[in-house]
Amino acid sequence: MSTDTVIPTSPAENLAGAPTRKVFIKTYGCQMNVYDSARMGDALASEGYVPTEEMGEADLILLNTCHIREKAADKVYSALGRLRDMKKARNAEGQELMIGVAGCVAQAEGEEILRREPSVDVVIGPQTYHRLPDALRRARQGDRVVDTDYAVEDKFEHLPAAGKASIRARGVTAFLTVQEGCDKFCTFCVVPYTRGAEVSRPLRQILDEAARLADSGVREITLLGQNVNAWRAEGPDGRTWGLGDLLYRLAEIPGLARLRYTTSHPRDMDNRLIEAHRDLRALMPYLHLPVQAGSDRVLKAMNRRHTAVEYLRLIERIRAAKPDIAMSGDFIVGFPGETDSDFEETLQLVEAVNYAQAYSFKYSTRPGTPGADLPDHVPEEVKVERLERLQSLLLKQQAEFAKSCVGKVVDLLLEKPGRMPGQLIGRSPWLQSVNVDAKTSQIGDIIPVRIIGTGPNSLFAEPTQGLVAV
Repeated sequence: MSTDTVIPTSPAENLAGAPTRKVFIKTYGCQMNVYDSARMGDALASEGYVPTEEMGEADLILLNTCHIREKAADKVYSALGRLRDMKKARNAEGQELMIGVAGCVAQAEGEEILRREPSVDVVIGPQTYHRLPDALRRARQGDRVVDTDYAVEDKFEHLPAAGKASIRARGVTAFLTVQEGCDKFCTFCVVPYTRGAEVSRPLRQILDEAARLADSGVREITLLGQNVNAWRAEGPDGRTWGLGDLLYRLAEIPGLARLRYTTSHPRDMDNRLIEAHRDLRALMPYLHLPVQAGSDRVLKAMNRRHTAVEYLRLIERIRAAKPDIAMSGDFIVGFPGETDSDFEETLQLVEAVNYAQAYSFKYSTRPGTPGADLPDHVPEEVKVERLERLQSLLLKQQAEFAKSCVGKVVDLLLEKPGRMPGQLIGRSPWLQSVNVDAKTSQIGDIIPVRIIGTGPNSLFAEPTQGLVAV
């Protein structure tokens, strides 16, 4: 699940007397990077930085990078090459332009970024971005700063809380990171090396941030983690709480109408979390639960620590608790050693689950991961053919799920203006984008609508009067 986005950071809530500078943050990759960019914006606000969506007027350009996709580092170096020319032109006019690289590519490349791109002033990892203001001060004094050590201190304790104006500017939905890192060490994945070991934020930190978001008008929160359902913390009753316990507590916060979470690992889907899906109206009936492959042989080579049958039985338990839940997943085709028979087993698993949404990719090697050293790499043309077949099936299932929604009355959270005048875009309980005629003043409202049609990537609805969502 990835996007490349420009993230609004914070409006002008700077300390009195601080000089005003403009920051442009380009965010690559997952939802956690989106959250991290927002928190970096909060940290920079106290240093006099205000956001801009125009790169050309920025005093600081920050690339918050992702290392999951193929050639991620090449993409960053290409962007830095363009920024180098911009910096030279700005300096020739006697103006300052600082360039920073943050995120997982920063963590993986470190000093190499400074060696290859002299225009970069700061390289900062995902565990140390609370130190960004200090790094920029040092860079302004002439240092070129690399800070990619895993911080001993809790970065969340050192980040300033976002003000109400900042939160409102970001919309009525919000991300909230509760867990970082991963201990699963899937052989295809760089996350344990770029994000580190599994770490859970303390319960009180999470509840305070969630309450602050709700008090500022946020109606829906998505809890984030590289392995979010591995979250554990001491509860007020003295026992260890899991994600299910956290969701029950978050559902009690006034004004917070909707809860979601991503991304989960099947091994950490416990009974309490399944019960939360059964019991909590606020917990949306949508679950992203990656499986990656349907062949036990491939799953073992991936070090997924579950079998296809175990995954399918888990899905049965979840659907028994929440029959209307929409399932989403991740798939990798062409993993080293994957045979035609292995791939057919993946198709069979997809048929058995019937996904409402899914993400699928060709396997590509990540230097430093065990998968890169495995024998029997699948030819590119075979990977392409398999991916086309898999995506054809997944798109068919997604279209069928969307079609099954037509005629239903559902609660819709109105989020933002649509493309057409008088139109708003909202999210269905199943995370689908829905277009409906409504007033801008209704953003943040949750209204019942009837789904009347489907498009390639969204649904269409009409407001209803006197009807209750099912």
